[in-house]
Amino acid sequence: MSKILELRERAKKGEKKTIVLPEGDDIRVARAAQFITREDIADVVLLGKTGEIEALAREDSLELTDVRVIDPERDARRLEITNAYYELRKHKGVTVSEARDHLMRDLVCYGAMMTRMGIADGFVAGANHTSGDVARAAIQCIKIDKEIGTVSSSFVIELDDCPYGEDGLFVYGDCGIIPDPSPRQLAGIAIASSDLFSGVFGIPARVALLSYSTKGSASGESIDKIKLALAKVKAKRPELAIDGELQVDAALLSEIAATKCPGSPVAGNANVLIFPDLSAGNIAYKLTERLGKARAIGPLLQGLESPCSDLSRGCSWEDVVDAVVNTVLRVKAKQKTGV
Repeated sequence: MSKILELRERAKKGEKKTIVLPEGDDIRVARAAQFITREDIADVVLLGKTGEIEALAREDSLELTDVRVIDPERDARRLEITNAYYELRKHKGVTVSEARDHLMRDLVCYGAMMTRMGIADGFVAGANHTSGDVARAAIQCIKIDKEIGTVSSSFVIELDDCPYGEDGLFVYGDCGIIPDPSPRQLAGIAIASSDLFSGVFGIPARVALLSYSTKGSASGESIDKIKLALAKVKAKRPELAIDGELQVDAALLSEIAATKCPGSPVAGNANVLIFPDLSAGNIAYKLTERLGKARAIGPLLQGLESPCSDLSRGCSWEDVVDAVVNTVLRVKAKQKTGV
């Protein structure tokens, strides 16, 4: 059975978490809410105009009776949420009136504020918003994790009949946020991606910092950056299995690793792949998804105090379900371990 599908069963165990879905008027999101509620995976909050969501449900024969629907314009906690958002943004010259108007227009931001305030445990959005919109709301409204120090994203990747990684299971980072990460940011991406992998799957992460070079086989500024990032990660997380710089074949194939970097703690067996920049990460995940026919869940936002997830605008309703499942498991892992 797919490890991604197995996660749905794991998400049902223990205390139920509340996930807010700001795009309640999107049929894919509404259908996912029906499934998540029926399967008892999480408590779901759909944001949007109640009448529009009810009409959508009737039109597509959805049963949303047990799904909580909140219209922010009529929400009993609207004033509280507005005031909290104003306090966050007043240093930018935002007035109370402007804060209210923004929240009524931008329901992703409203969902992010619900998460910040503990009304929800996390949020998932992006079915009809850009990654920039979702990341901006998350960064503005949710506190950045001080240890990680940077907001990035990763994808859970699963390939059928694949002997590499964790039997075809990987996390790729960063594939959606930081164009050219500094050594500090690259270290944050590596730590956050490793926490996501181990927290969601309960499997130790083995992290490879990827490059066109393996252990000094070439030189360049990007390689120097990776070496600095590796040193920063080892200083913060000495127990983490991580190595770099590694070419992707050395990271994945044991026979190549034995020749290029014998004695590496992860080479030939990496399950978390960290790319040197956004171009490499984005290209790699899309090639893996399309040519390798992989299942890709994300981008999952990381480096924040509360988990949240972005979606591709071409997502299916099942992609929404799996993003919610991953968010639930990240909430539970963070509450259990504190990371």
